[in-house]
Amino acid sequence: MNDREVIGICGVGRMGSAMAARLAGQSFKLVLWSRSGVTDAFASDNGAEIAFSPAALAFKADIIITSLINDSAVETVLDQLVETSLPGKLVVEMSTVSPKTLKNYSERIKAKGGSAIDAPISGGPEFVMDGKAGVYIGGADVDYKRFRPIAEALSDRIHHTGSLGTGAAAKVVNNMMLCGYWEVLKEALLTGKQAGLSVETMLDVLLTSPGGSPALKTRAPRILGEDTSVGFPVKGALKDAKLFASVADSFGIETPAIDAAVKSYSACLDAGHGNEDLSAMVRTALASEDH
Repeated sequence: MNDREVIGICGVGRMGSAMAARLAGQSFKLVLWSRSGVTDAFASDNGAEIAFSPAALAFKADIIITSLINDSAVETVLDQLVETSLPGKLVVEMSTVSPKTLKNYSERIKAKGGSAIDAPISGGPEFVMDGKAGVYIGGADVDYKRFRPIAEALSDRIHHTGSLGTGAAAKVVNNMMLCGYWEVLKEALLTGKQAGLSVETMLDVLLTSPGGSPALKTRAPRILGEDTSVGFPVKGALKDAKLFASVADSFGIETPAIDAAVKSYSACLDAGHGNEDLSAMVRTALASEDH
């Protein structure tokens, strides 16, 4: 990476702010924009400049990262970016969105002199802050190599998955597995509870068996109600589950496990737990059996 390259981040929510803090700590120069605004304190803490529009950020940044809540938010920013000049700029889409989203803008980005890759992150803000997140990168080799120093600051699991769109597709595949895992875990724990097992015993068994996973190890205290911290909220998990089902449906693939997860997360959200960690879907389902 050229030392003079500036990293712009569109979106400083939970993931975007974690990326900004991590990159600032690795001595990257930053420009930040957020629809809800960037506080002077956050910018100052991270040695960052504030831009007041995506176009203004694009003017000052060499590499433009988008880290936003959904496809609509990404499209709104990309619409603004392709209305400005992008000579030599690299647009890096790091949200959890459809594989088609950035591809739909690639030609317009090229026409403005820029290039694009998709590089969604696997793992929550805590993984980003520790440089332990996964990054799945889809795009041309030259763009992948240009972005790799930034990816290395965020990740110890970097995968160049192929052409544009395959990074987002890899994120969908990975997170579909996790989405299905939490649904099956809920069903398994409910079954075990009815069969006379305590939740503590079942989690102890699972965490020392092939049925366990690093994700379960992280969230077991939350399922037990011992930890109220939020890695990723229920409302976000529901949004993503609906995205995964939609992507699969576009290829004519049925998703009964994901459909069941959508139903479970919807019930959890409707019960008022939308801002709690996604493991609340499991915890509240178990609690409902007590009533």
